[in-house]
Amino acid sequence: MAKPTLRYDKMVENALRSVVRDALTLTAEHGLPGAHHFYITFRTGHPGVEIPDYLAAQYPHEMTIVLEHQFWGLEVDDRQFSVTLSFRNQAERLVVPLAAVTAFADPSVKFGLEFRSEPDTAEAAPPAPAPKLAAEKPPAPTSDDEQAAPSADKSGEVVKLDAFRKK
Repeated sequence: MAKPTLRYDKMVENALRSVVRDALTLTAEHGLPGAHHFYITFRTGHPGVEIPDYLAAQYPHEMTIVLEHQFWGLEVDDRQFSVTLSFRNQAERLVVPLAAVTAFADPSVKFGLEFRSEPDTAEAAPPAPAPKLAAEKPPAPTSDDEQAAPSADKSGEVVKLDAFRKK
């Protein structure tokens, strides 16, 4: 029998999802303060997601919604949020489990979260690999021996983001 392990990745992900829940709860209770607004990306095929069929057909995998000026009836509980938004000049109610959220951003304060795994998945599932960012071309190896050697795990590699910043 394998020893149980502490899944810190799951613990952190659950804690970060609570940040999304808390931000939405405060917004539901008090409205959006100042220039705050949210971009919320979620998996449209996730169990419990309720969106109109035409939106599910248009966004079969993921969809991003914006909560800024025109949203109504935001309700939040421990597992999901629901909100009414306008699509094609028609009010539509969406229900989104927090577990379906893949990204959350508040550009007004340059804050963003990205989620890689499901908070309720089985403990035995390995953590999802971190996404790779495009980076500058790494320097060439200095000798033929280094070129022939298999590459080591590069999960700790530093990537410069200067190329992606607006100047």
